[in-house]
Amino acid sequence: MKVIKQSTQFKKDLKRYKNQPAKIEKLKTILKYLMLGEKIPPEYNPHILSGKYKNHWECHIEDNFLIIWFDITNNTVKLVRLGTHHELFGK
Repeated sequence: MKVIKQSTQFKKDLKRYKNQPAKIEKLKTILKYLMLGEKIPPEYNPHILSGKYKNHWECHIEDNFLIIWFDITNNTVKLVRLGTHHELFGK
């Protein structure tokens, strides 16, 4: 099982969604895959990023609700950002 660490920015992002339990439940599904080191199913569109988040991964928890993470080592995953496309990429 992998250790999940949260960046300071991820914690701030998560606070914005604390009153949206449906989104949090869907997030927990993704976190379970990450903790177990399993592949995230294709319906979540997992993919590696370039640019500012080069070598980070992103997937769509919902259509416009994304998580960005970095697989630091074989045992640790760092959660970097959480939010909409606009919040994360300004687009």
